[in-house]
Amino acid sequence: MLATLVFAALVQQPTAAPAPPPPPPGPPPIAVGAVAPDFAMPGATRYGTLKNPVRLSDYKGKTVVLAFFFKARTRG
Repeated sequence: MLATLVFAALVQQPTAAPAPPPPPPGPPPIAVGAVAPDFAMPGATRYGTLKNPVRLSDYKGKTVVLAFFFKARTRG
């Protein structure tokens, strides 16, 4: 009887799932007024995405404003 109770208690205890590893650290934030690093990203117009990526270095010496529309072209 005692063995049955111990076995039942062991079976009912939930086992802890191993914790996922922490994500790798991201890049440090860019300071206000610092020069932005060069990057490339897919460009888009109202007709669709552009064939070649748009690079920040393509606009060197010009004022650039980035706008992100996180729900653009989605159902939400």
